[in-house]
Amino acid sequence: MDFFRGITYVPQGFQLLTAQGLRRFVLLPIAINVLVFAGLLWWGAEWFHTLLLWLLPPAIPSEHSGMLGQLLTFLEGTIRWLLWPLFLLAAVVVMFYTFTALANLIGAPFNSLLSARVEQHATGQSPPQAPEGKAFLAESVEAIMDELRKIAYFALLGIPLLILFIIPVVQVVAPFLWGLFGAWIIALEYGDYPLGNRGIPFREQRRITHQHRLLHLGFGAGVLCLTIIPFVNLVAMPTAVIGATLLQADLRSRTTQAT
Repeated sequence: MDFFRGITYVPQGFQLLTAQGLRRFVLLPIAINVLVFAGLLWWGAEWFHTLLLWLLPPAIPSEHSGMLGQLLTFLEGTIRWLLWPLFLLAAVVVMFYTFTALANLIGAPFNSLLSARVEQHATGQSPPQAPEGKAFLAESVEAIMDELRKIAYFALLGIPLLILFIIPVVQVVAPFLWGLFGAWIIALEYGDYPLGNRGIPFREQRRITHQHRLLHLGFGAGVLCLTIIPFVNLVAMPTAVIGATLLQADLRSRTTQAT
């Protein structure tokens, strides 16, 4: 069945993460993402510390404070001890839900290059419009702008589905529909890199994806599972780029054989 065959491209992509010639395109965006999130976590901790100092200024010990002063000092320390774990938990939740989106945005300039190298590795030939290193800056700006346009397009499609969550009775099937929507969006998102390298516009990409919808839904579902696993989601993006490139290469090969 095409759906399950689509899932198999995810482990295939995972196996090629450390292949020679691909590692730098995998590790560099991951390193940038880790540094960005580490910086955001440090900034958030500094801001939270300042907020606590404003809300709970340190108690000034006094010889006249007695038991009441000691109690206030104890309560202040206890509240601080409780609030910091809550801050860390909130930070982890925010990073968990935003990592994939930010990783795609940061990694967009590298993903086209990674896809081109994967196609060359798998088929022995580079795509006709493979990005060149000398035009990397221009490619980076264009890739980021394309990524922002896709995010806007996907957000527009997702709004009607979000409304289903607040409609009685219908809300029962809303999570299932949202999962299908997520898998479909992932298939479009990562299929853009191998297809975009060949100059295929986004509208044509949607048509190609729809022609083999079960295959792409299976692939998207497999990648979606990676994105919800902590730490494993660090490599979800390059795995998806590699898997999508292998999938499109196989589709072209089958089309050529059929003709």
